[in-house]
Amino acid sequence: MGDVLAGIHATWEFESDSVLIRFERGIRTPKLFQALRERRVPYGALAAVTLSPGKRGTVVLHAVPRPGADPLMEAAAGQLKESGDPYRLVLPAERETLAEYYADELRTAVADAAPLDEKEPADRFLVTAPPAPLHFKAYDGKATFDGSKVAFRWFWTGASSAKWKAGDQTFPVQELSGVEWRSPEVFDGYLRLLRRAGAQQPAQADHDPAAVMFGLGYGPVHESLPFAAAVLAAVRTSGAAPATTPGSVPVPALVAARPDPADIAERIRHLGELHEAGLVTDEEFSAKKAQLLAEL
Repeated sequence: MGDVLAGIHATWEFESDSVLIRFERGIRTPKLFQALRERRVPYGALAAVTLSPGKRGTVVLHAVPRPGADPLMEAAAGQLKESGDPYRLVLPAERETLAEYYADELRTAVADAAPLDEKEPADRFLVTAPPAPLHFKAYDGKATFDGSKVAFRWFWTGASSAKWKAGDQTFPVQELSGVEWRSPEVFDGYLRLLRRAGAQQPAQADHDPAAVMFGLGYGPVHESLPFAAAVLAAVRTSGAAPATTPGSVPVPALVAARPDPADIAERIRHLGELHEAGLVTDEEFSAKKAQLLAEL
């Protein structure tokens, strides 16, 4: 089509084989949109297109993604609020006629690119996941992903005793079967890494060394969801975990990470913030700081 449709918080550029969604970076733009910046969505990744009345004199052009086509939406599993859905373009009501034109054009492009059964799940991800490296602070630890492995570094004040006992964790994507993301906007939100068949995981995410907890502003959607999507995409493309040769000793799925000076420094800084806030005594601060420095 080669046209551009500008809406509230985003602009859609219609190209020959895809729609390029560019998100604004203003103060009122949802933080998830700002984190995503832009997304190229092939027409074959869409199942349907709708146009409906919105709130406060607006109309909403909605490109509905096919199941299995977008790792971000797969990880979200229907938990995003309408205002945070990157596939909704909100326009002023006076532009409804223009929106109808583009909705029809988009439907034609989708029909030409999609399979006969538009509800049939995609056999692979068609939309690119947010690129690594990625990281965010959860309530009980810091999560990092470099494209090939996920690492969890526990916070002294937030992590459960089960996680402290297990120690910091590193998970190669080949050892994972997927992710489970529970929005931080609901009670007991978390990001859990799902292990391959045969690995036992605690029912409670708080006791699972393969999970980090959200809460009190930690693990917000715009940080934790792109992280989950990137990990999920890497897991899907990694293939099955390599089989061990006869007589070899299987590598444990939970691998203690080597101390990273940058992570140690971050944990000491976090500890200092708690100390300044009066949540940690002088004795506790000194003892824990010495313990962390001894890990270098």
